[in-house]
Amino acid sequence: MVAGARCRQRGVTFLALLFAVAIGAIALAGSGALWQMESRREKEKELLFAGEAYRRAIASYVERSPGAPEYPPRLADLLLDPRFPMPVRHLRRLYLDPMSRDGKWQEIRRQDRIIGVASSAIETPIKLGDFPTHQADFEGASRYSEWRFIHAAGTPNRRGAAAQRAD
Repeated sequence: MVAGARCRQRGVTFLALLFAVAIGAIALAGSGALWQMESRREKEKELLFAGEAYRRAIASYVERSPGAPEYPPRLADLLLDPRFPMPVRHLRRLYLDPMSRDGKWQEIRRQDRIIGVASSAIETPIKLGDFPTHQADFEGASRYSEWRFIHAAGTPNRRGAAAQRAD
């Protein structure tokens, strides 16, 4: 009789252990989904930062043009502007597109010159509203590739001299 009670006790302990493992697995799955969402939000922030850095660098390139204003033919020209004898840098480094697998930006061109960049990612953004005024056209975008960081002619370079030195 004692042996039968021990078997039943082991069965209850085993069942309790299975429930504990199941609850732990559910908790891990939930935290994994939460971590994935938070990771994507961070990538969105990186995308907004890098895209704005490119927009400001293109604005600086255009504003500092000797003679008639012109846009850069290559993104690399933002790192070291070949139009000047002394090094002129409009951007500290070339940023990768954080939302695309290959990290390459979609270059937005007009007459073979780069006027802006956009992500090549087609996923739906998490952030759909509450953008600053200079990004108001991002409101309600259905994919990251619709977040286009374009410098329009006549648009001021939206940063002061201190921020310009930071790039």
